Amino acid sequence: MRDDWIRTGSEEDSGACPDPLSRHTETTEGTLACQRAFVALWMALQGAVAASVFGADAEVLKARVPPDQIEEARTWSNPFPSTPDHIEQGKALFHGKAFCVTCHGRDGKGFGDIPGLVGKLPRNFTDKVWQKARTDGELLWILKHGSPGTDMASFIPLILTEEEAWHVLLYVRAFGQQ
Repeated sequence: MRDDWIRTGSEEDSGACPDPLSRHTETTEGTLACQRAFVALWMALQGAVAASVFGADAEVLKARVPPDQIEEARTWSNPFPSTPDHIEQGKALFHGKAFCVTCHGRDGKGFGDIPGLVGKLPRNFTDKVWQKARTDGELLWILKHGSPGTDMASFIPLILTEEEAWHVLLYVRAFGQQ
């Protein structure tokens, strides 16, 4: 049994927490503190794993549209229905003219090892929590203005027309359906 993994300083016991996997039955104030510490550590580790798997941390969910413009952006909606033809048009742009694939990858998960990248990593479009948190209007705003604090540049009108951008967004939304 390992008895040195957390020190409580309690006068009621030796100052060491018992092995959390042992069948320790004696309950003292010190062992309760150890149990609480173990549970807190376990929950923190679970949260870290969930965040890394699902991408649902605060930074990922943080809006990129400035607060004074977000309400207007949220009113914008995609004028094109999500049909296979429109999604295919968006896919062609994503992988071609708009070169989104360069940073976001063929699978939409984003690359984390882009030479010269400054700031946050490219968005993982397969993250369903992020997909639900962002409106189409917010995403169009980013294509128009870039994403503050990242290397995501403005694409409208230099690279894409607004109509083309809406099609790209239909394809981006398709990643969240997988």
